[in-house]
Amino acid sequence: MNELPSTVHILDRTYKLKISPANEHFLRAAAELIDSQARNYGKMYSDKDRQDLLAMAALTQITRMLQQIDTQQKKEAIAEEGLGRIEKMLASVC
Repeated sequence: MNELPSTVHILDRTYKLKISPANEHFLRAAAELIDSQARNYGKMYSDKDRQDLLAMAALTQITRMLQQIDTQQKKEAIAEEGLGRIEKMLASVC
């Protein structure tokens, strides 16, 4: 795989990573999302250190991602069930 060096900034810190060009936009979007969420938590919880803010932001984003995956899986299960009923109806007609 052809990985290239990439740099992102989160809470005024620089992180250098190697990533495939096809995924670089995801990395940058994730870094921006985490940075924004951590900064928002910093405004709400001024007594927390940066590590706490990063952990809170990461947990928030991963929780949302897992909720979306769960919702998608439920939709797929419903669609498969409906398709199965349609196939049975078609089989009984033919």
